[in-house]
Amino acid sequence: MEVINLEEQVSADLEIDTPMFSKIERGERRAKREQVQKIAALLKVDTQELLTLWLTDQILEVVADEDQALQALKIAIKDIKTNKKD
Repeated sequence: MEVINLEEQVSADLEIDTPMFSKIERGERRAKREQVQKIAALLKVDTQELLTLWLTDQILEVVADEDQALQALKIAIKDIKTNKKD
């Protein structure tokens, strides 16, 4: 009987190799949106919550070292609210 560990199983489901998945786990590489959705389904966690955390990481990576980060984010939030389609 062959035993497959969780990391190998998730890697196969994501169609990536195990070392690549390990890099995603360690934060050395960012998962793609589609991969985040698959991970959420595999682990039976809320997809929207996981995507929100993923998007937050994306935003922080861009603005983290910027002096005007907070001001820019406030403007972006205002623009998102203004342009949001109901």
